[in-house]
Amino acid sequence: MATATSIIRSPAVLLSGKGTVYDQKTSSPFQIPQFSLKRRRFTSLFASLHDGNNINDGSNKIAKAVGLEKLFVDSPYDVVSKDSPSHPRPLTSAQLSNTISDGPRLRVAYQEFRGAYSEAAAEKAYPNCEPVPCDQFDVAFEAVEKWLVDRAVLPIENSLGGSIHRNYDLLLRHSLHIVGEVKLAVRHCLLANHGVRVEDLKRVLSHPQALAQCEYTLTKIGLSREAVDDTALAAKHVAFEKLKDTGAVASSKAAKIYGLNILAEDIQDDCDNVTRFLMLARDPIIPGVEKPFKTSIVFSLEEGPGVLFKALAVFALRQINLTKIESRPLRNQPLRASDDGNNGSKYFDYLFYVDFEASMAEERAQNALRHLMEFATFLRVLGSYPVDTTML
Repeated sequence: MATATSIIRSPAVLLSGKGTVYDQKTSSPFQIPQFSLKRRRFTSLFASLHDGNNINDGSNKIAKAVGLEKLFVDSPYDVVSKDSPSHPRPLTSAQLSNTISDGPRLRVAYQEFRGAYSEAAAEKAYPNCEPVPCDQFDVAFEAVEKWLVDRAVLPIENSLGGSIHRNYDLLLRHSLHIVGEVKLAVRHCLLANHGVRVEDLKRVLSHPQALAQCEYTLTKIGLSREAVDDTALAAKHVAFEKLKDTGAVASSKAAKIYGLNILAEDIQDDCDNVTRFLMLARDPIIPGVEKPFKTSIVFSLEEGPGVLFKALAVFALRQINLTKIESRPLRNQPLRASDDGNNGSKYFDYLFYVDFEASMAEERAQNALRHLMEFATFLRVLGSYPVDTTML
């Protein structure tokens, strides 16, 4: 059974000689002593790298892949399950019940209505799956945790709009594991009801990011913009209300689903408009070395000169490339008093999300995290998963 375990290190406690980090092979696993917490902000979970259901490589690869899990103490988390009904409409938090997916097809949750780009990402990640729409990101996370669906595919960043901060926060709040990523080229279309021409339109509806990504085109046409929760909802509203002066910015699939006409294709201002999605599951996968892997972590640090530099240097010293770093204020304690007693000044307390190009099956990645623990007050591996090298 896959489990989650904890890494919490307090700088107030000195590591014993067993805790010294060296980049060399040792005859026995690295031992981490148990600490008392200096600041009990929240419970930290470190993903176990063992999943008996996913063993499909040779025993030598498996032993290498799960080598780091021996460093930490297991603490299983609970999940509950019952029978699963079908949900033709997007799930809401009120509809979440403890149900299990027992059908032959993989059920994959995504946020937004049918015809959304997230649905296309889910189908790219898991061909022949049963996409399950959810009205909020939170609902998709909970649907996986409560066994209502098998996976979730949710956006984490866009090449034009940047990070989706809500999902970064939810990654820490929930105990799901990143098991893959999928990149989707976003191609916006201007949609309207049949018989409506471009010159008939006065306004256009869509998600705020979609409107921003098509700003030049929409300004040139002379349309006012109105934001809604998602692109597919905009298309659905235009179709169901039979609006004659209003269009929608959405996908070509949304046009087909809701019976709309495509007035213009590829109206995004930049042709390189790509959204990266994360594939989330209850259990982690066993990382390998046979293809490119990426690892995502989150950690926090004590305040002090050069602490972040030292933390990031553990990767540079081992020639590990960082592909992304995102800082988020610690929600439960965003402000902290200065330790130097300088007029009672306060500063923000941050969590750092980092993606790096290495598999947790590699010794250099394991050594980097051991080294990082010398500076981190909190550390959690969110997942180690294959890199998506394709693009639609």
